[in-house]
Amino acid sequence: MSQKPGKQTAPPPAAGNDEALAPITAMMSSRLMVLANLLKRGAILRYKRLAGLSSVEFGLVASLGRRPPMSVVRLAEAVGMDKGQISRALAELVSRKLVAKEVNPRDNRETLVCLTKAGLAAHDTIVAGAQERNRRLLEQLSKDEFKVLLDQIDRLTDTAAQMLADEKDLN
Repeated sequence: MSQKPGKQTAPPPAAGNDEALAPITAMMSSRLMVLANLLKRGAILRYKRLAGLSSVEFGLVASLGRRPPMSVVRLAEAVGMDKGQISRALAELVSRKLVAKEVNPRDNRETLVCLTKAGLAAHDTIVAGAQERNRRLLEQLSKDEFKVLLDQIDRLTDTAAQMLADEKDLN
């Protein structure tokens, strides 16, 4: 892999060399954020290349998926953004004929959105790309290691959720 001039990245720390790291970078949460950010940046580049979608757009297309039409408000909740944040991306997806909008027949104050045929093709590209990236990431683990990793992630997620609830209670 070649790097662009002027863009230097530090090599990852060697396993078991935590004493050489700044205390915050040795923490599990910091390491998980680095991993998540690397995966997200790679995904953004891939979906831009394969489907011409920005990060917000591919999030919307992925969330809409092969589901029935959903309200813009529900979509915003699904992607964790407010309605205003996604409106420009939705307008772009509509103009590119990847998403269709219609008034909810049950409530004409509400707009429903769904993927078009071209949007479904983009969605399928995203899913295939995600499956390939997932396979490549995990191919180095045995089945037992993979199961242990998932169990540990689930335990850490439960603990992190409890920590968040505790912080909310203190505020």
